Amino acid sequence: MRLLAILPLFFATTLAAQAPDTIYFHGDILTGAGLHASGASTPQHVTALAVTNGKITATGSDDAVLPLADKHTAKIDLHGAFVMPGFNDAHTHIASAGQQRLTVDLDNTKSLAEMLQRIRDYTAKAAPGTWILGGGWDHTKWPSKTLPTRQDLDTVTAGHPAFLARTDGHIAVANTAALTVADVTRKTADPSGGKFDHDASGELTGIVREGPARALIESHIPPPSPAVRGQALAIALDDAIAHGVTSVQDFSDWDDFLALEAMEHDKQLPVRVSEWLTFGDPVDVLKQHQAHHPVDDPMLHTGMLKGFMDGSLGSRTAALKAPYSDDPANYGLARYSQKQLNQMTTERAIAGFQIGFHAIGDRANEMALTAFDAAKTERMQDLEKLLPQLEASTHAHVTVTDQSRFRIEHAQVVSPKDFLLFSRLKIVASMQPVHLLTDMAWATDRIGPERAKYAYAWKSFLDHGVTLAFGTDYPVESINPFRGLYSAVTRQNEAGTQTFQPQEKLSLNEALYAYTQGSAFAEYAEEKKGRLEPGFFADLVVLDRDITKATPQELLHTKVLRTVVAGQTVYTAPANTAETPHRNAPDLD
Repeated sequence: MRLLAILPLFFATTLAAQAPDTIYFHGDILTGAGLHASGASTPQHVTALAVTNGKITATGSDDAVLPLADKHTAKIDLHGAFVMPGFNDAHTHIASAGQQRLTVDLDNTKSLAEMLQRIRDYTAKAAPGTWILGGGWDHTKWPSKTLPTRQDLDTVTAGHPAFLARTDGHIAVANTAALTVADVTRKTADPSGGKFDHDASGELTGIVREGPARALIESHIPPPSPAVRGQALAIALDDAIAHGVTSVQDFSDWDDFLALEAMEHDKQLPVRVSEWLTFGDPVDVLKQHQAHHPVDDPMLHTGMLKGFMDGSLGSRTAALKAPYSDDPANYGLARYSQKQLNQMTTERAIAGFQIGFHAIGDRANEMALTAFDAAKTERMQDLEKLLPQLEASTHAHVTVTDQSRFRIEHAQVVSPKDFLLFSRLKIVASMQPVHLLTDMAWATDRIGPERAKYAYAWKSFLDHGVTLAFGTDYPVESINPFRGLYSAVTRQNEAGTQTFQPQEKLSLNEALYAYTQGSAFAEYAEEKKGRLEPGFFADLVVLDRDITKATPQELLHTKVLRTVVAGQTVYTAPANTAETPHRNAPDLD
C-alpha cells in the first residue's frame, strides 16, 4: 500500500526542492512539450502545475502535484479550463500604441469624413498652439481609397499644426501649419529614403513618406513628458495582458525604455519586454544603451538592433524589384545602398549585436539577406582567426559555430530563390499573420498574381526549415493573438468571404509554436519561455475554450480569463461585460 501511495509523485515532472508558492490544478494544460514547428506532433496535456519563485517546478496529474503543497501554498482550481503558455508577441510598438490612444485615435475610421470628424472633436478641446497628433487611419478601408491631404486637415485643425500617421507608420499627413513650422515647401528636396508627395501643379499634398522625410517634421514636435510616456505604456501593456500576451519584443524610443525602467522599479511592469535598439545609431551609443540595464533582467532588457530596409505595401513604399502592378512608375523606397548596408551590418555584428531588419518587398528582403550573408562571413572569419590562440590556451579542439540569429521582420514578399537563402543563413522570419486580414483586400492589386504566390508565405518558410516567430506589429493591428491564429490557419478575411493563397495555410499547432516557442527562440529565450515545464518561467494564460478543438470562427471569439506572469496573476477577466477588467488581481484559493 505504501508503494501505491507514492506512485503519483513518480509520474510528476518536477524540480521542486521546496513547497510551491502556487499550484494550479483540475485544468486542461497545454504544456508546449511535444509541440513542434512542423506541426507533426502530439502536444502534451497535464492537469496540474506548481510554481515556485516565478518558475514552473512541477507538472503532471492532480494526484501527482497537489501533494507537493504545504500549508502556505495557494491552490487554484481551474475548473477544467484550458491553459497554455502565454503568447510572446515578437513585434510590437507599445509606446506608439498607447500614445495613439491618448491623442487622436483614428483606428478603424471608415471614411475620410469620419477621420476629419474625430480630428475636429479633438481639436475643439486642444490648448492653443498645441500640435494635433495621432494615427491609425487606413485609406484602403475607405470607399474612396484616396489619401487625405493637408487641405483636408486644414478645414478641421483651426490653425494648430497637425501630423497624423497612417496605421503602418510609414506615411503620415501633415497640415499646412505643420509644414510651415518645419519649413518644408514645394522646393524642399526629398531626403534619401523618404519622399514628400506633390500634386499635379507641384504643390505639397501633405503626405510624407518614410522616416527620413517624417523626421524633418517630427523634430519640431515637442516630445511627450515622462509622465505621459508612462501613461501611454500602461495603456498598451494593459491591452497586452487582457489578450494573454506575457512577453513583447518591442521597438519604442529610448525615453520609453527609461519609462519602462521606472515602471519596473515601482513593480508596475506586468509584461516581459525585450526592447530593441536603433540600428542606425553609432556603435558606441548602442553599447552605452546596452550597458545601461542588465541584459539578463528577465522582465526588461535591451535586445536586437532594429533597422528599416523599406516601407509598406499599403503605402506603396515597400521596395520591389519590379514596379507596383497598380503603380507602374513606382518601385518603392529603399533606405540604404547595398554597400552602406553591408558595412553597417558587419560592423554591428562583429560588435556582438543581434540584428533584425524590417523588410516588406522582395528587393528589401534580398538586400537584407545580402547584408546578413556578408556580415556572417566576416564574423566567422574573425572568429576563426582566434582559433589557434583559443586552442593553445585550452589545449583542446575548438569549433566555431554561428549563433547570430539574425531576423527579418515581416518578410511579406520574397523571391522564390530567397527561401533557400533564409534557410542557409538561418534567418528567423518574424512575421505577423494578422496583417493578411487587412492586406488581402488589395495585396494582389499591388504586386500582381505571380508575386502574390510568394507573399505572406508562412508554409513555404516552414518547408524550408526556417524558424517562424509570430507577432502583430501592434498598433498597426490589434495585439489580439487569436486573430493572428485565425489568419494563419485559414488565410481568409474575418467574414470568411475571401481567401489568399491557401497553399500557405498552417496547422494550429504550427501557428501556436510560432507564437510561443518560435518567438522565444527569436530572442534567445527558448530555454525560459514558450513552454510550461519545470525550469521555465510561469507565464501562462487561462482561456474560455480549448482552442486546439475550436473552429476557426470560434478562435476569433476566444476570451482570456486570466493572465499570469512570473507566477503572479496580472489580469483577470470581469465576471460580466459591465465590470472593469482587473489588473494585478490576487490569486484566489
